Amino acid sequence: MAIHNSALVLFSGGQDSTTCLAQALSKYDRVETVAFDYGQRHIVELEARLNVLREIKLCFPQWAHKLGQDHELDLAVLGQVSESSLTRDMAFKMESSGLPNTFVPGRNLLFLTLAAALAYRRDLQVLITGVCETDFSGYPDCRDDTIKAMQLALSLGMDKRFLIDTPLMWIDKADTWRMAHTLGGQALVELIVEHTHTCYMGDRTQRHAWGYGCGVCPACELRARGFERYSQQA
Repeated sequence: MAIHNSALVLFSGGQDSTTCLAQALSKYDRVETVAFDYGQRHIVELEARLNVLREIKLCFPQWAHKLGQDHELDLAVLGQVSESSLTRDMAFKMESSGLPNTFVPGRNLLFLTLAAALAYRRDLQVLITGVCETDFSGYPDCRDDTIKAMQLALSLGMDKRFLIDTPLMWIDKADTWRMAHTLGGQALVELIVEHTHTCYMGDRTQRHAWGYGCGVCPACELRARGFERYSQQA
């Protein structure tokens, strides 16, 4: 049985990917991070993620030596081909397909493909992504079947046995807050509240108990409901 000791975390700087990063740092000896600039409206997340990385190194010295190089890849072509409220100035709504117009077709498929290519070059064995099938917006590229298919395709196509780890796949947002607390205590929960960014509108002017955001977009609503359930049961 292969022993995995290195990982590449798809790290946007949001609540989910920060929790995944904390789990990776508690589990693997060498961890690197990658983000993608695809013309997203909430481009502020690319700044927030650097603050999160800095704070993790400062607040968790037991993890700092494991945290290696950070990468940011230009994926502007994705924004050019998508008609999504994440890449265009349009209101959030449900489409006739039953999916919200926040869905960016092919986004996670491209993210994983490029992450695998980077991991191949950096000799990293595990790809970690915060996709979830339990408490999400119905995106088909977040489903467990999609991730398993990608793991097989990438491993075959690059002739390297990749493992795609999805720590949040079967838990809801309240459980994600609990996972963060288990991994890093109240210090990690407070770091997530203060420094991560999840709001689709890119709003960092409004501070809530659960963090910064507009409070009304789908991402904020999910995060707020999860934090409320977590707080009630803490």
